This record gives sequence, structure tokens and C-alpha cells, in this order.
Amino acid sequence: MAPKALTREEIETKLQKLQGWRLKDDRLYRELKFGSFASAFGFLTSLALVAERMDHHPEIFNVYSSVNLTLWTHDAGGITTLDFELAEAADKLSSGRTQ
Repeated sequence: MAPKALTREEIETKLQKLQGWRLKDDRLYRELKFGSFASAFGFLTSLALVAERMDHHPEIFNVYSSVNLTLWTHDAGGITTLDFELAEAADKLSSGRTQ
């Protein structure tokens, strides 16, 4: 069973609890800056393991020390609680590692 897309009001309420995240093209979006490519790639490796366990995979764009994350649940056609769970996991993994 596919997760249910959240309403705009639910998204806005949950978004207030996340720092650095915003809506971009109706998806959760965050850009992270690391001190080096190796640090950015290490973060991505850790996030990939979490995403795989969740069976919920983000759109990732990485150039040198920058990582852009876009979260959206394809099966639901919108943002779901899974996206917010993965955003929180990304925040924990990046804590203390970003500039």
C-alpha cells in the first residue's frame, strides 16, 4: 500500500520543525555544504544506507562539496511522512559535518 500524500497544511506544519529545508517545486529541498568532496560523499554513503533500509530513495545531486537533496514520494504523488523521516535522518547524519 502506497503512503498517503500530506496536505499542504500538514506539510507546512511539519516543515516548521526542520531547519534548512524548504519547498521547491512542491518537494522538500535542502542544500548542504561540506568541507570537502570526501566529507560530502561520506554523508551520501551514510544516507544511502538509511534510505535503503527505509526503501525510500531521495533525488541527490552532488558537486564537489555540495549536496542537494530533493524528497518526494513518487507512489503517493506528493510529500509523505516518509519524506520527513528521511529529512530528519539527513539532518542527524549531517549534523556537525556541514559548513
